[in-house]
Amino acid sequence: MSVTREQTGAEPGAKPLRADAQRNYDKLVEAAREAFREHGAEASLDDIAKRAGVGPGTLYRHFPTRDDLIDAVMRDWAAQIEADSDAVVGSGLDARPALTDWFGKFVANVGIYRGAAAKVMAAMDDESSPIYRKCQVLVGANEKVIGHIAEMGALRDGVDSREVMRLVSGVASVADQAGMDIAEAGPMLDIVIQGILRDPAAS
Repeated sequence: MSVTREQTGAEPGAKPLRADAQRNYDKLVEAAREAFREHGAEASLDDIAKRAGVGPGTLYRHFPTRDDLIDAVMRDWAAQIEADSDAVVGSGLDARPALTDWFGKFVANVGIYRGAAAKVMAAMDDESSPIYRKCQVLVGANEKVIGHIAEMGALRDGVDSREVMRLVSGVASVADQAGMDIAEAGPMLDIVIQGILRDPAAS
């Protein structure tokens, strides 16, 4: 499917790409998606250009930095984050299973490409990062779920959703680096859950 500048988060009013440039853009995004799955977020940009059948200069004209390319590859990521948080809030689950579900989805989404967890953590407070806006979608989605748990009366006093996000992002980064799956990361996530719930009986 063709990707437009609007879909990739370019500034409103940006001049549309010519048809040939749009094809190159789309090929580069698809090639990057494959390379990141295979080799992680630090995959060779030259290799990505070769996969797309274009020269390095074409890649850098479309994506001046690696983070610009990651931003384009993650274009569907924000929508999935929103859908996952809405699903958890609307699930009717008690506090503990709701958090278990959300944190599992959180880790899976943040670790969608090897090395992506560290990129997301680094960009969370960096407004100059191309993926900053997508990180803010994650911030908002986490606030929604943590706020839902608070409304249930199950959250300890003084728990800050952003700090919870940092903790879970840290778990995601460790799981990513160690090659853990969600089940293996579960015990670490459970420690976070125990720490933020008012009382185990609340779940």
